[in-house]
Amino acid sequence: MRVGVDVGGTFTDLVALGEDGTISVRKVVTTPDDPAVAMFRALDADPRPIAVLIHGTTIATNALLERTGARVVLVTTRGFEDLLWLRRQDRAALYDLARDHPPPLVARGDVVPVAERMGPGGVLEPLREDEVRRIVAAVRGLAPEAVAVSLLFAFRHAEHERTIAAALRDALPAVPVAASHEVLPAFREFERTSTTTLEAYLRPKVATYLGRLERDVRGRGIATLRVMASSGGTLPPAAAAARAASLALSGPAGGVVGARLVGAALGLSELLTLDMGGTSADASLVTGGAPVSDGGTGGGVAGIPLALPAVLIETVSAGGGSIARVDAGGALKVGPESAGAVPGPACYGRGGERPTVTDACLVLGWLDAARPLADEVRLDPGAAERAIRSLGAAAGGDPSRGAAGIVAVAAAVMARALKRVSVARGLDPRRMALLPFGGAGPLFGCRLADALGMRTIVIPPHPGALSALGLAAAAERVDLLASLHRPLDDLQATEIGRAFSPLLTEGARQVPGGALWRYADCRFAGQGYEVTVPVTADEPQTIKAAFVAAHRDRYGHSGVGQPVEVVNLRVVALREGAVPGFHGANGAACGAQRSITLGGAGGDGVAASVWALDELAAGVTIDGPAILAGRDATALLEPGWRGTVHPSGAVVAERR
Repeated sequence: MRVGVDVGGTFTDLVALGEDGTISVRKVVTTPDDPAVAMFRALDADPRPIAVLIHGTTIATNALLERTGARVVLVTTRGFEDLLWLRRQDRAALYDLARDHPPPLVARGDVVPVAERMGPGGVLEPLREDEVRRIVAAVRGLAPEAVAVSLLFAFRHAEHERTIAAALRDALPAVPVAASHEVLPAFREFERTSTTTLEAYLRPKVATYLGRLERDVRGRGIATLRVMASSGGTLPPAAAAARAASLALSGPAGGVVGARLVGAALGLSELLTLDMGGTSADASLVTGGAPVSDGGTGGGVAGIPLALPAVLIETVSAGGGSIARVDAGGALKVGPESAGAVPGPACYGRGGERPTVTDACLVLGWLDAARPLADEVRLDPGAAERAIRSLGAAAGGDPSRGAAGIVAVAAAVMARALKRVSVARGLDPRRMALLPFGGAGPLFGCRLADALGMRTIVIPPHPGALSALGLAAAAERVDLLASLHRPLDDLQATEIGRAFSPLLTEGARQVPGGALWRYADCRFAGQGYEVTVPVTADEPQTIKAAFVAAHRDRYGHSGVGQPVEVVNLRVVALREGAVPGFHGANGAACGAQRSITLGGAGGDGVAASVWALDELAAGVTIDGPAILAGRDATALLEPGWRGTVHPSGAVVAERR
């Protein structure tokens, strides 16, 4: 049995995949003080033996958001000590002069300059032995918890950086040392230095957590533990601990993998996805049947630039536990503060008193107070109404109007995130299907589709645990990178093959028997960005044709006649995971109707049919308004939408 465990801000989800592809789901309340407690509570409830446990963790993300990582000393080339503060001289917000970038993860007094210099062709200023001894003494005197080493041009000439890193590891064996030629051997010194510093900042905390977790897992007789990386693939614990920065989007990546699997089962290759959990909502994209990645050419987490391969994720603070408030100007706001798992929304009855999105959905009748969410959590409509009344007249004066306002604001925030991953990238969402999931996502599917002009919604099987399902089925994956930076017309096929060779060898070593996929980061000469394209042959003209076509699709022009450069070569070593067996149920008729309130209905109640989401037979059609209540999530079909149950168990809704 393969098991995926997704630790969210409010609930921890577990999905077990049997050898025959059968799916079983379990949901428990997250334990914020120690996420492993909730995970093992879910695991221990099933006595069946587990072959592989795949974990999506927020340990790295939370350390960045809360600034609770290690104290880092940065060692860098003399004259470049201020690089992390200078950044790229861009504004945090173009028209907001009061906004600033978050401070770097290292204090200015903890930067140690090195008297050395590499240039594009090699050594400009040699690194002397006495300088190495001075650096080691200076770093030791600062008593760091981790060290980052990032020297100029180390991505091409790593000799100096390798020497300093080795000396520091010998002198300070208990202190992790992250060297940029190991973390990110690519040009652009700011991004390389930022990523290396982030790696050093996270490595002690991540290594401690994964070491303890692996011991506990083995103590329960589980043979293999793997950890989800931001790229959408999994790593063994030792590799994950040594690549802590690659776990920055560990949790959300599992949801996109799960969405891709559902799309494949339905024959849909173009999906706009939204994972709405308890704390946040994550928008992403599947095109051509594969999750979209930024390729490691940009992006960041918590305002810190991170140039490692990652699934494209746009996160906004619009989860079920996001707290509603009235700002100083009298406007209704939702988030970024969240009620989390403790105390949780007011309706959980666990001590929360402030109104949240979940409270609003309960007041509107979208959620059933008689249906438990997880563990002992029962919903209290009275507590939800009292919380929303606390917003006063600014929220509409009565609970229903206040609740409608809260869901409208939350939906607007999520719609903007969906537009940023689609429209802002030149993609038309109207040609795609919306796949909302997470505990709260399916409640907002119709509203978000209407906002983007989309006509198809897919409510997946087990929508509340799709991220855990993606983890259970995730592939083993290792991403490898080498800098090349040559004009494509100057290269021979044999040179390209030789440049790929060490990457292919290392990929085969790390993922024995896995598939090896080759890619190249290309650009027109003079451009400040690259496009990653697959390499199917070593012929330069074949690579050039692939780049020109990809550039035209992405940016609308093909730069006819301009020379093309190859900047980096990449190899992805991949071994596919399990394939879930999606199957519909034997069927259940419509249950009782109940009155719900829709924001677009003037606040008046409408009669909605109620269906058991997990018991629908293939071919059943459902007209909105309808509530589809499942064991791990509830979906809402609004008026004007008709859903049809697919043989996989997914509900495909179309705008009539």
